[in-house]
Amino acid sequence: MQQVYELKKEATEIRLLQLTDMHLFSDPQAKLLGINTQASFQAVLDEVMAEPQPHFDAVLATGDLIQDSQVEGYDYFAQMVQPLASPVFWLEGNHDEQPQMHIKLAPYPYICAEKQILAGKHWQILLLNSQVSGCPSGCLSKEQLIWLEAKLAEHSERFCLIALHHNLLPTHCAWLDQHCLQNGEHFAEVLAPFKQIKAILHGHIHQTVDSDWHGIRVLSTPSTCIQFKPNCDEFTLDLLAPGWRELVLKADGQIETVVKRLKTQTFLPNLEAKGY
Repeated sequence: MQQVYELKKEATEIRLLQLTDMHLFSDPQAKLLGINTQASFQAVLDEVMAEPQPHFDAVLATGDLIQDSQVEGYDYFAQMVQPLASPVFWLEGNHDEQPQMHIKLAPYPYICAEKQILAGKHWQILLLNSQVSGCPSGCLSKEQLIWLEAKLAEHSERFCLIALHHNLLPTHCAWLDQHCLQNGEHFAEVLAPFKQIKAILHGHIHQTVDSDWHGIRVLSTPSTCIQFKPNCDEFTLDLLAPGWRELVLKADGQIETVVKRLKTQTFLPNLEAKGY
């Protein structure tokens, strides 16, 4: 497991940007269910950078950076996020490819492979790998859970934000819920003794969630491309625009967060699609 990254050591609050489920292709013109994923991702980045206060202390890319198993998509991702001028931390989604993901992103100095971030004076951010090779559902390995427990114990004085790709809570979409984190109860058992955990952040479901799981706040974030419609047993796309999440980690352990979406309906999916 990689070494710790110390982020803005003296800061009392930390501003984060979560980008998730970009599904980039090796062909910049390729579309996923009617949406050019590179164009929609660029539109998200453009809108983020046009905000009155566009700078973030760190960017969390929470998986499914690519779609087609062709690793050129990682280069596109790295080049596109460079103008954010922030360190970018990543974790694996079910569509990502390892070890190619690590190899392709490593040459970019602002792309960080560390999974433990000491953020400012008061926070720790831990990034988990829930990927199961060749499988859309997720699982946290024994090694991941041992590492997680050790890092929580190591910095029990710090508030903690945990990030992974797969969802913990049901979406009430039968087709999607079969692909959630499969060992959530083991995960909960590891977390139970530690009271400093303030939230768990994830992607994967292409939906917004702000809820509670075993007394811990759970946040999920829209994809930067297609959106999945909630409460639909069959595969169903939504007309909501691509989006992202912004977070502020406060000195008192509170998290201020907002989900934002593109202001235009430029990127409309093929609503006749039956899956992907």
